Amino acid sequence: MFSGRGRRVAACTALALSAGMLLSTPASAAEPAPSSSAEKQAPSFTPPKQLPRPGQDGARAGATAAEAVSPLLSDLNGDGIEDLIFRAIDGQLYTDIPGEETFELHRYQAGVAKEIVPIGDQGGYTTEPEVLVTSEDGTLTLYQDVDPSGTPYEYRVGGGWQVYNKITSPGDVNGDGRADVVARTHDGQLYLYLATGDLAKPLGGRIAVGPGWGVYDQIVGVGDGNGDGRADLYARDYTGTLWWYAGTGVNAKPFGTRKAIGTGWNTYNQILPGGDGSLFGRDNSGTMYLYLPNGDGTLSGRQMYGGLGDFEGIAHFAGAGSNPYTGKEGAIGRDSQGTLWWYTNNTKGGLYPRDMLFDTGWFQGVTYAHLSSMNPDASSDVAVVDGGELWIEGNPIGTGWGIYNTLVGPGDLSGDGKADLLARDKSGVLYLYKGDGTGEKLATRIRVGSGWGAYNKILGAGDYTGDGRTDLLARTTGGDLYLYPGTGNATTPFKTRIHIGGGWNTYKHLAAPGDLNSDGKADLLGVATNGDLYRYLGTSPNKFSARAKLGPGYQIYNTFS
Repeated sequence: MFSGRGRRVAACTALALSAGMLLSTPASAAEPAPSSSAEKQAPSFTPPKQLPRPGQDGARAGATAAEAVSPLLSDLNGDGIEDLIFRAIDGQLYTDIPGEETFELHRYQAGVAKEIVPIGDQGGYTTEPEVLVTSEDGTLTLYQDVDPSGTPYEYRVGGGWQVYNKITSPGDVNGDGRADVVARTHDGQLYLYLATGDLAKPLGGRIAVGPGWGVYDQIVGVGDGNGDGRADLYARDYTGTLWWYAGTGVNAKPFGTRKAIGTGWNTYNQILPGGDGSLFGRDNSGTMYLYLPNGDGTLSGRQMYGGLGDFEGIAHFAGAGSNPYTGKEGAIGRDSQGTLWWYTNNTKGGLYPRDMLFDTGWFQGVTYAHLSSMNPDASSDVAVVDGGELWIEGNPIGTGWGIYNTLVGPGDLSGDGKADLLARDKSGVLYLYKGDGTGEKLATRIRVGSGWGAYNKILGAGDYTGDGRTDLLARTTGGDLYLYPGTGNATTPFKTRIHIGGGWNTYKHLAAPGDLNSDGKADLLGVATNGDLYRYLGTSPNKFSARAKLGPGYQIYNTFS
């Protein structure tokens, strides 16, 4: 699906950026620190085409008695078939409608669409659907009458939606013909928002459904899957068991007692609705499978949808059950010449071949850090400390940073939806600097605590516990790896550490690449002393899969992060 995945960043200095030109020769001691340009060439992407779905026969996929009562949620072209909407690893939104692949949504503030929730026709002006989109900072926006060929009108619904790790639509819960929304907090509490029909204020006040929904790593709304006119849910737990929640029609308790449907569903990194109670599942090879409904919550045997690997390179599907992830998308290695090389996540649990990121020798002996995105573009950033001055993507942040021996950018630690920075001083004290969401300013530091000098590596990029909060990993000099679960509170950003295991000093380098297989869970990379690269996929909370070798030759890097 991808070609020419250039992530090369031109060599430049902050002085050159301000002057509007690039310098190709190394700076003298009097010049500002080297910094990577904000301009990055995004990966090219060709979306998969929409295919006839098994059992369709000219109608919608999985047509059952539910046909008459399930409102369409993502039919973009009015043909009666739910269309796929998805965010690729280039940050753009696409659809699988032939000839109408890409369209503009959520481009205000140069942001990316983190969660994408189609909710069907809410306003009655056309048959085209409305789509809810959340940004990284928790802003919820409604797009009216979404059409790939046009630019839909947008309504800013409000902020604060970063308190949820999952937002989706089960369909019409209360029988008024409009699709409603459910949202899960980081602590596993599920809430229901009923549609109002007013596009300027599309959702009513939240209704508590109940606690305990944190046991699921995927929650998928499917519309009416059993033909009773009520919206239903599927949920997958960490063992891979799929559960069915039939709708009740009662707002205070919209879903009935759960029913086990089957096991082995953890083979999929994303599960998403296919229309009329059907489900899609995409595996780590990038292959999609379709399950048609039997009309009672159970599903028929799977059928391949498209070809092997056709759905590689898609970071998040609209309506997918996984927690959406943005912020860091790969790893950077520095060789002995001071050249930086970029490896992009391929959504299959590995990395694409490297691209040159910075090639002038600027980074020979320079202190730098590979951070989760500090601005709305969701593309990870490079921070440089030179002469005690900190620069992030060409932006001068401030002086006095020479007191620190470690910088880490794991993502949002304060719970405001904006990425933050951690810094450890030479006495082992760790500090938190809250980001402003632009990558241009940091707030006054907050003391996290002492004793962090016991670790020879501190890293992280995303969620290792399954609650959607940003976490941190730390390795001792003896090779023990610990997890610090995030709290979402800047003053006390971490809970008590959890021991992951020993023997991690076998790796010369550890790197946090973000989400390698696009399942919403943060992963880990390790470079052994012989240069072999291994990956560990995040699985259940606080656990990783068995290691898998990705390839040899990484001993050429003196840093890999």
